[in-house]
Amino acid sequence: MIAVWLLCALPVIASYLSFYVWKPSGKAYGDLIHPPLDMPTGLPLRTLTGQDVPAAALKDQWLLVVVDSGRCTGSCEDRLFMQRQLREMLGKERDKLDKVWLVVDDAPIADALRHSLENTPAMHILRVDRAALAAWMEPATGHGLGDHLYLVDPRGRWMWRSPVAAEPQKVKRDLSKLLRAADSWDQAGRP
Repeated sequence: MIAVWLLCALPVIASYLSFYVWKPSGKAYGDLIHPPLDMPTGLPLRTLTGQDVPAAALKDQWLLVVVDSGRCTGSCEDRLFMQRQLREMLGKERDKLDKVWLVVDDAPIADALRHSLENTPAMHILRVDRAALAAWMEPATGHGLGDHLYLVDPRGRWMWRSPVAAEPQKVKRDLSKLLRAADSWDQAGRP
């Protein structure tokens, strides 16, 4: 009889212990930005051809953002490649995520790189003023804006930053958790 009673009481005891003693905590691989920072409405975005793009045009979709110069080489190309691969690794959730490269100068982009990026799905290349962008997004202490991947939610709020030299599998795990946790915020594909 005591064994049956203990068997029935065990889940209740375990729940109390886990809530009051072992307090489970979730830890993201990247840095969660708390509170998330709203995208400035006057963020000066423009296409490579010079047409102005309102910041509101980037809302209603998750954005995985790379920030760098137009003279993209080495680590910049690696981040753009990782950005593309991460979107594909999301599987059925990938249509909820757009890739954005924010170019912070007027340096020309190599034709081969530009054509390659423009021919991948859900890719947007926009130029932005570095100072205006730095007023919204910021790198980890001791690093530059171009050292991270950034995630912006469908409401236009910057909410996550990857570590420098991030491991793709761990970044994918963070992205999957965030997309699932906020499933009602977005619908696959842009409206």
